[in-house]
Amino acid sequence: MQADELLVLVAGGDQRAFEELYGLVSGPVYGLVRRVVRDPAQSEEVAQEVLLELWRSAARFDPGRGSALSWILTLAHRRAVDRVRSARAAGEREQREALRAEEPAFDQVAEEVEAGLEREWVRRCLNRLTALQRQSVTLAYYDGYTYREVAERLSLPLGTVKTRMRDGLTRLRQCLGGAA
Repeated sequence: MQADELLVLVAGGDQRAFEELYGLVSGPVYGLVRRVVRDPAQSEEVAQEVLLELWRSAARFDPGRGSALSWILTLAHRRAVDRVRSARAAGEREQREALRAEEPAFDQVAEEVEAGLEREWVRRCLNRLTALQRQSVTLAYYDGYTYREVAERLSLPLGTVKTRMRDGLTRLRQCLGGAA
């Protein structure tokens, strides 16, 4: 039987006709797909998809528009081209993602620069304090000591440390206020 006749029977749900059609067209379908896709494993997969599609959509075949074999090979070619395009698009997406992963985000860079500028501004303002104020503020805010611990480390009364801290922080606030 010819492919045209078999395809009409397959459209009616005839499984034996499909088996015969499968034997008749599976070679040409695989050959065409293999030339487009190139990868043997991918080609086998696409050919199987085409033959499954053939079983499902046999009723759409119109013998008045051409031969069954040309219709089947058109399905195969379209499916193979779709697979190649899909693989290419996936590869391009992976490349874009890899490039994005290598480049730091703009916001991250901006935040690092801003933090560096802020640290430099704080250093400048700390240098404007008296040595005694700077020593108290540094122990409390950079070394993490409480006011009481600062007083013990400097062998000073707690009230004196609190006064130095208040005056130092006031001067820092004024200096940093000019930065805003």
